[in-house]
Amino acid sequence: MSACEEATTMAEGNGNGTLNGAVIAVAGAAGPAGRATLLRLAEAGAIVVGADADPARLAEAVDAARYAHGGATVVGDTVDLLDLDATREWAHRVEKDFGRVDGVVHLVGGWRGSATFAETDLADWDLLEKLLIRTVQHTSLAFQEALQRSDRGRFLLISAAGASKPTAGNAAYAASKAAAEAWTLALADAFRKAGGDAGPQQAAAILVVKALVNDAMRAERPNAKFAGFTDVKELAEAIAGVWDRPAKELNGTRLWLTEKP
Repeated sequence: MSACEEATTMAEGNGNGTLNGAVIAVAGAAGPAGRATLLRLAEAGAIVVGADADPARLAEAVDAARYAHGGATVVGDTVDLLDLDATREWAHRVEKDFGRVDGVVHLVGGWRGSATFAETDLADWDLLEKLLIRTVQHTSLAFQEALQRSDRGRFLLISAAGASKPTAGNAAYAASKAAAEAWTLALADAFRKAGGDAGPQQAAAILVVKALVNDAMRAERPNAKFAGFTDVKELAEAIAGVWDRPAKELNGTRLWLTEKP
């Protein structure tokens, strides 16, 4: 079985039981991937708390998940994830309001690139460092202790295959993603050490895509093939399926939703 097939199999057959009542925070919830994730987690019976810096788009995403799954608890918080104190306050509020935190899904994204390596604009790095690294640092630091109090705590980073095989025009993006992966694996090591001889009881893992695609993108470019891209709905399925995996097996791993480069 290929890594891609393994990840797909992992996502299939996830029942409501695994996530029923789980409290999951989704950072970057207002984008297409965030909307799909809110929908899927709500469908699985989770209590979902989305955060984004755009209150209008966040409200739309939360309302869509609530409407699709009547009775589901889906709420939104406008949070500046570039502010560590604000992120810590969000983490504290989620645990206080719902009694636990069983997962954090990091979906904050962004892309900048250039035609050649020589044309790389370091202003792109300045932006991507904030979006792709700093928000990972803040969410992981803010939620680590709460996740360790859960018997099924999961921290999930969505990364890109380019982090493992950078191209000349994507230096800033690939380097940012690689740094975010390294940070997440350091959190995984913290979970490992906290578990002692029994092994980790929580897990930090990385879901790797080539790029993401959604229905709106297909409508805008009906002739595009989007080869190797992962649909946001498939990503959401894979995210929900992570809770079916034991922490010992999952912690510190990369789950490939595209072919390895």
